[in-house]
Amino acid sequence: VIHSNRTGGRWWHVHEAVATRQIPNSTASSPSKQICAFPSHLHRFLLSTLTQFILFLAQWLHLPGSVPHSSSCFVLLLHHEATAMAATSCALVSALVVGRRRGLSCQRAAAAGAVRCSLDSKVSDMAINAPKGLFPPEPEHYRGPKLKVAIIGAGLAGMSTAVELLDQGHEVDLYDSRTFIGGKVGSFVDKQGNHIEMGLHVFFGCYSNLFRLMKKVGADNNLLVKEHTHTFVNKGGIVGELDFRFPVGAPLHGIQAFLRTNQLKVYDKARNAIALALSPVVRALLDPDGALQQVRDLDDVSFTDWFMSRGGTRESITRMWDPVAYALGFIDCDNISARCMLTIFTLFATKTEASLLRMLKGSPDVYLSGPIKKYITDRGGRFHLRWGCREVLYDKSPDGETYVKGFLVSKATSSEIIKADAYVAACDVPGIKRLLPSEWREWDMFDNIYKLDGVPVVTVQLRYNGWVTEVQDLEKSRQLQKAVGLDNLLYTPDADFSCFSDLALSSPADYYIEGQGSLIQAVLTPGDPYMPLPNEEIISKVEKQGLRFVSISPRLGSYMVQCGKDRTILVP
Repeated sequence: VIHSNRTGGRWWHVHEAVATRQIPNSTASSPSKQICAFPSHLHRFLLSTLTQFILFLAQWLHLPGSVPHSSSCFVLLLHHEATAMAATSCALVSALVVGRRRGLSCQRAAAAGAVRCSLDSKVSDMAINAPKGLFPPEPEHYRGPKLKVAIIGAGLAGMSTAVELLDQGHEVDLYDSRTFIGGKVGSFVDKQGNHIEMGLHVFFGCYSNLFRLMKKVGADNNLLVKEHTHTFVNKGGIVGELDFRFPVGAPLHGIQAFLRTNQLKVYDKARNAIALALSPVVRALLDPDGALQQVRDLDDVSFTDWFMSRGGTRESITRMWDPVAYALGFIDCDNISARCMLTIFTLFATKTEASLLRMLKGSPDVYLSGPIKKYITDRGGRFHLRWGCREVLYDKSPDGETYVKGFLVSKATSSEIIKADAYVAACDVPGIKRLLPSEWREWDMFDNIYKLDGVPVVTVQLRYNGWVTEVQDLEKSRQLQKAVGLDNLLYTPDADFSCFSDLALSSPADYYIEGQGSLIQAVLTPGDPYMPLPNEEIISKVEKQGLRFVSISPRLGSYMVQCGKDRTILVP
């Protein structure tokens, strides 16, 4: 049944984490068909564990054809696809047998089950009926009239909307007040030829919708896979890790990572383990639907309150979870919802690749926004930069229904009223607050937006005459012939910048410059204390804090981007 229906079935996303499969034409009233379509969560878990045990045994026994532990492409399974697990199980067991008989190479065995180095395993085919795994289905083919759509905002939200609409045959125009596209994930080139980013961008393995978009526009090879470890840099250059590299996948790879981490003391690790053991994460291994409902119910509880009520310690919050929360949501554990953190933990526990980090080869403008823009323009979409929306024009129909009748946009001294069949506002929180008519606050769906507060973020880029994150060998850190250091996202609990990275290492295509050293990008969040300070004072504070854990070489230059609640200022 699995094989005969694999190509004809459709996959879709259910409650953020659970992929189920339905045989074409099956209905909720046909339980027998749905039973055939996919195994129960328990069967899925047991099948996953059995397959992982076989692989682990093969590793331990050094069977010919087994996948080496050091292989950077080693991943066991896509845990969200029951059929993929079955197929992978057969393929890997067969690979072990054939390898013994015919001397099958480790590389070929790895290819049979490896899924980490490419997005192909996550997005095999973008046709409507292709298996999607975690991906939600694309819209059904549109058969209505062609519409003219106006989109305010050319960030990822606006551009992904444009991609879907163009695929449905509509006419799309995007308007943005900035001189470049990408929004908060954008970048631009200054007069000196430096690529300046709006922030530090890292892509977790659970960003399935973004991966689908990148695959569609041909940008799936623009991500560089990092080592499967989350790295913390502490005072004195001491490096702590959550090391997920392990011969066996989820959930065992995560369990051993937390038990072996050197970022926490033994007592804190034990209390941390108790808290996680009492969390919905454990239930997610057998009942993802039920676990995610439990997680949603914690939406109004802070992560700190939840964590400490389950036995966690304040030291664990300070040394590990605060830096992670700042990196994910720009706020600390006292303020971030337990739902946010536990959703991530659930994905980490149930999907081997969810915790795997990727970064772009180079700047977002070239390797992310660029391919999306080309996809849009190739299909007739149009970008109108420096055209900001000043007002949403609306009216009421005879029966009292409010409807939008246009956007008032302006560029320098020119203004224009944009007419369309449909209107989309793809804005950040400060932007949408300025755009919405005040009269619309009579409706809760709009009034609730004003209850949201944006978090100011300051991003600083510093170029050095040496390699800042090479904390082991001083001589290596001073040479400029070869890039050295920590090639990953780096967390720190000992500075106001919660996370940073050396872009010359992690995204070298646009940021490595021969004869120069590190390009450190540090994220100051919340940025409120820094917003009123002069640029040089901000840079001085960042460098002084950096000296706590690295030996910093002379700085060559700096670039700063400030993203405030109500403004965006670019300071060269």
